[in-house]
Amino acid sequence: MGSSVKVMLSYDYCHFEISKSTDQETSNNEINEMRKDCMRLADEAIRQYKVAKNMAAKRTDGESQIINFEAQCKKILLKPEGERTLNEIAMIKRYQDEKWREEFQYRYDYEDNEESDYGL
Repeated sequence: MGSSVKVMLSYDYCHFEISKSTDQETSNNEINEMRKDCMRLADEAIRQYKVAKNMAAKRTDGESQIINFEAQCKKILLKPEGERTLNEIAMIKRYQDEKWREEFQYRYDYEDNEESDYGL
Protein backbone atom coordinates (compact mmCIF):
# COMPACT_ATOMS: atom_id res chain seq x y z
CA MET A 1 0.00 0.00 0.00
CA GLY A 2 1.45 3.37 -1.02
CA SER A 3 1.17 6.77 0.56
CA SER A 4 0.82 10.32 -0.64
CA VAL A 5 1.14 13.71 1.03
CA LYS A 6 -0.01 17.11 -0.21
CA VAL A 7 0.76 20.51 1.31
CA MET A 8 -0.78 23.75 0.10
CA LEU A 9 0.21 27.19 1.29
CA SER A 10 -1.25 30.53 0.33
CA TYR A 11 0.80 33.70 0.44
CA ASP A 12 0.03 37.11 -0.99
CA TYR A 13 -2.78 35.78 -3.21
CA CYS A 14 -0.54 33.01 -4.59
CA HIS A 15 -0.99 29.32 -3.92
CA PHE A 16 1.85 26.86 -3.65
CA GLU A 17 0.98 23.20 -3.73
CA ILE A 18 3.52 20.42 -3.25
CA SER A 19 2.80 16.71 -3.26
CA LYS A 20 4.85 13.55 -2.83
CA SER A 21 3.82 9.97 -3.20
CA THR A 22 5.28 6.52 -3.11
CA ASP A 23 4.08 3.06 -4.09
CA GLN A 24 6.15 1.49 -1.33
CA GLU A 25 4.88 0.49 2.09
CA THR A 26 5.48 3.44 4.45
CA SER A 27 5.27 3.93 8.17
CA ASN A 28 3.64 6.92 9.83
CA ASN A 29 7.12 8.31 10.54
CA GLU A 30 8.05 8.06 6.83
CA ILE A 31 4.79 9.73 5.85
CA ASN A 32 5.51 12.49 8.36
CA GLU A 33 8.99 12.98 6.82
CA MET A 34 7.36 13.26 3.38
CA ARG A 35 5.04 15.91 4.81
CA LYS A 36 8.00 17.81 6.25
CA ASP A 37 9.78 17.69 2.88
CA CYS A 38 6.67 19.06 1.17
CA MET A 39 6.36 21.81 3.77
CA ARG A 40 10.03 22.78 3.29
CA LEU A 41 9.54 22.89 -0.47
CA ALA A 42 6.46 25.09 -0.10
CA ASP A 43 8.31 27.39 2.31
CA GLU A 44 11.18 27.62 -0.18
CA ALA A 45 8.72 28.47 -2.96
CA ILE A 46 7.36 31.33 -0.85
CA ARG A 47 10.87 32.58 -0.01
CA GLN A 48 11.79 32.62 -3.71
CA TYR A 49 8.48 34.28 -4.59
CA LYS A 50 9.27 37.10 -2.12
CA VAL A 51 12.69 37.63 -3.71
CA ALA A 52 11.21 37.59 -7.21
CA LYS A 53 8.52 40.10 -6.25
CA ASN A 54 11.15 42.38 -4.69
CA MET A 55 13.30 42.14 -7.84
CA ALA A 56 10.31 43.00 -10.03
CA ALA A 57 9.74 46.17 -7.99
CA LYS A 58 13.43 47.05 -8.27
CA ARG A 59 13.35 46.51 -12.05
CA THR A 60 10.49 48.98 -12.34
CA ASP A 61 12.35 51.46 -10.15
CA GLY A 62 15.58 50.73 -12.05
CA GLU A 63 14.12 52.05 -15.29
CA SER A 64 13.49 55.47 -13.75
CA GLN A 65 16.91 55.36 -12.05
CA ILE A 66 18.54 54.84 -15.47
CA ILE A 67 16.70 57.85 -16.91
CA ASN A 68 17.61 60.02 -13.90
CA PHE A 69 21.26 58.91 -13.90
CA GLU A 70 21.64 59.63 -17.61
CA ALA A 71 20.02 63.05 -17.25
CA GLN A 72 22.33 63.96 -14.34
CA CYS A 73 25.40 62.83 -16.25
CA LYS A 74 24.44 64.78 -19.37
CA LYS A 75 24.00 67.86 -17.20
CA ILE A 76 27.41 67.31 -15.58
CA LEU A 77 29.06 66.87 -18.98
CA LEU A 78 27.93 70.39 -19.88
CA LYS A 79 30.05 71.78 -17.02
CA PRO A 80 33.74 72.51 -17.59
CA GLU A 81 35.91 69.71 -16.13
CA GLY A 82 37.50 72.05 -13.59
CA GLU A 83 34.12 72.92 -12.07
CA ARG A 84 32.98 69.35 -11.44
CA THR A 85 32.83 68.00 -7.89
CA LEU A 86 34.47 64.71 -6.92
CA ASN A 87 31.05 63.09 -6.80
CA GLU A 88 30.26 64.36 -10.30
CA ILE A 89 33.61 63.08 -11.60
CA ALA A 90 32.84 59.66 -10.13
CA MET A 91 29.37 59.69 -11.72
CA ILE A 92 30.87 60.49 -15.14
CA LYS A 93 33.41 57.70 -14.72
CA ARG A 94 30.57 55.27 -13.95
CA TYR A 95 28.58 56.63 -16.90
CA GLN A 96 31.47 56.04 -19.28
CA ASP A 97 31.74 52.42 -18.13
CA GLU A 98 29.90 50.30 -20.68
CA LYS A 99 28.36 48.16 -17.94
CA TRP A 100 26.78 50.93 -15.84
CA ARG A 101 23.24 49.99 -16.89
CA GLU A 102 23.67 46.57 -15.28
CA GLU A 103 23.66 48.27 -11.87
CA PHE A 104 19.99 49.07 -12.41
CA GLN A 105 18.92 45.72 -13.86
CA TYR A 106 17.66 43.34 -11.23
CA ARG A 107 17.48 39.88 -12.73
CA TYR A 108 16.18 36.90 -10.84
CA ASP A 109 15.19 33.47 -12.13
CA TYR A 110 14.37 31.70 -8.88
CA GLU A 111 18.00 30.84 -8.25
CA ASP A 112 18.77 28.90 -5.14
CA ASN A 113 21.15 30.63 -2.76
CA GLU A 114 22.57 30.51 0.73
CA GLU A 115 19.43 32.03 2.23
CA SER A 116 17.53 28.84 1.51
CA ASP A 117 16.67 26.84 4.62
CA TYR A 118 16.10 23.76 2.54
CA GLY A 119 19.27 23.87 0.42
CA LEU A 120 17.53 22.95 -2.83
